[in-house]
Amino acid sequence: MTDKAISPLRRRLIEDMTIRRLSPNTQHQYIRHVKSFADFVGRSPDKTTAEDVHRYQLHLGSIGTTIPTVNAGDGALRFFFKVTLKRRDLADAVVSVREPRRLPVVLVEATEILYQTSACVREDH
Repeated sequence: MTDKAISPLRRRLIEDMTIRRLSPNTQHQYIRHVKSFADFVGRSPDKTTAEDVHRYQLHLGSIGTTIPTVNAGDGALRFFFKVTLKRRDLADAVVSVREPRRLPVVLVEATEILYQTSACVREDH
């Protein structure tokens, strides 16, 4: 453990995650996402507004953050706002991004084969 002081808010977040038995890796990622949000806002995250959450999510989209990373951060922020801060209004302001579904490679190849063979079939046979 380090000698660095931990803020009461971070300590409370860690305690909340420990009570709910989140894995050490999940705890690390949640802390990282909340810190990133706080750095973006420029003040303590307990003093943020729904507009701050909206601006942060727009920022993540503008810098090309991948959808899975955005959604992981959304989960972290929702947990932080709902459980640690007890601010359901801010948790409701967090919006998850829908990831487009992709066809499996096998299905794509099968579709291409059907397309190619259909061009070879003659109507008069």
